[in-house]
Amino acid sequence: MPSPEITTNYKTSDGVDLGKTLVSKDYLISVYPQIANQIITPELWTWGSTSNGALGNFIGSTTGARCTPVTTLAGGSNWKQVSSGYRIMAAIKNDGTLWTWGRNSNGELGDSTKTTRSTPVTTFIGGTNWKQVSCGVDHIGAIKTDGTLWMWGGNIFGQIGDNTSTTRCTPVTTFAGGTNWQQVSSGSKNCAAIKTDGTLWTWGLNAYGQLGNRTSTNILTPVTTFAGGTNWKQVSNCIGTNSSNNTHMAAIKTDGTLWTWGNNTEGQLGINVRGLFSIRCTPVTTFIGGTNWKQVSCGGNFVVMFSAAIKTDGTLWTWGSQADGQLGTNNSNTRCTPVTTFAGGTNWKQVSCGGYHCAAIKTDGTLWSWGKNTAGELGINVQTLGSNRLTPVTTFAGRTNWKQVSCGYQITAVIKTSDDLQGI
Repeated sequence: MPSPEITTNYKTSDGVDLGKTLVSKDYLISVYPQIANQIITPELWTWGSTSNGALGNFIGSTTGARCTPVTTLAGGSNWKQVSSGYRIMAAIKNDGTLWTWGRNSNGELGDSTKTTRSTPVTTFIGGTNWKQVSCGVDHIGAIKTDGTLWMWGGNIFGQIGDNTSTTRCTPVTTFAGGTNWQQVSSGSKNCAAIKTDGTLWTWGLNAYGQLGNRTSTNILTPVTTFAGGTNWKQVSNCIGTNSSNNTHMAAIKTDGTLWTWGNNTEGQLGINVRGLFSIRCTPVTTFIGGTNWKQVSCGGNFVVMFSAAIKTDGTLWTWGSQADGQLGTNNSNTRCTPVTTFAGGTNWKQVSCGGYHCAAIKTDGTLWSWGKNTAGELGINVQTLGSNRLTPVTTFAGRTNWKQVSCGYQITAVIKTSDDLQGI
């Protein structure tokens, strides 16, 4: 989509009068940044529970909620990637700076304190070379453009991966070190990451075999999964809740196969069986198999655990438990194998699973959400016990320029393209 243009009589930086020339958004940003910040629609939007200031809009009520998208107090039209966790969020701007906000009782904001922040702050080490960030329950992991992996926050189960169980209020590198980390996914007291050589590494809590290393022993440093291999492409870790260790993981290989492991009491592994004795301590493929999986996301809390994934043909699939409609199949039936959502379609681009809900973006830029909505996490301008949605619905904000979504525990964060001018 081309940048919107507006009529103006501003002058260029060298003093040439523009008259009534049309001026692009990019020109405004480069020549008149202060004016641009006032008229260009902010990219980063959040909604859901305001507990611990997780929405970053200067509100930290323990009982409040935002049922429609709001911008963070930091504002701006240069956000690149966002991640939601358990009442925490983190996001990276186009200039490479990393910002965090929300709950901070375990130092998960990385600002050298344990003070909750209801507005975005930068981490203690700062920097302008952050590439990707992922929030878990009580910790955060992020990768820099130089390929180094940094972790901070709670560490009682070794989820920081620094070979200790010491809480870290500032970012530290994992014990494994290295400058070839590609993607990190933080979850419920554990973590997973992929290197540029295609190897998959996990560490932290392992009570249900969620590290995929054929054991149930907690690991304080990164280890490779039992499946091994050098062709892992994307991994997702279940966020869970602060008191939950009922987690699972899922990952996709470069050959398009989808693998899952960990807890399976609600069928969240998609292997056509469920229950305590169906836990998998090593990666296994889902029941429907296939070599055309593109992106996967794991979600859940203490009692509701589920997964969602998109194929290269644009179809969206979900499985696991759905007491509140988390699978989007227009009912509350648990599914032990992947099924398509009630909305159907072949134009799904990205999906994210939270603690109780899901959200996904289509190739046309529309944003859809479903599942539990007691904290307004669906963004549909309502928040009641009876407002859960069993099928995907569009958010109250509408629009067709949503770029990336991240669901956490009763919170949602989304980045728009920055092509919108307010009032245009």
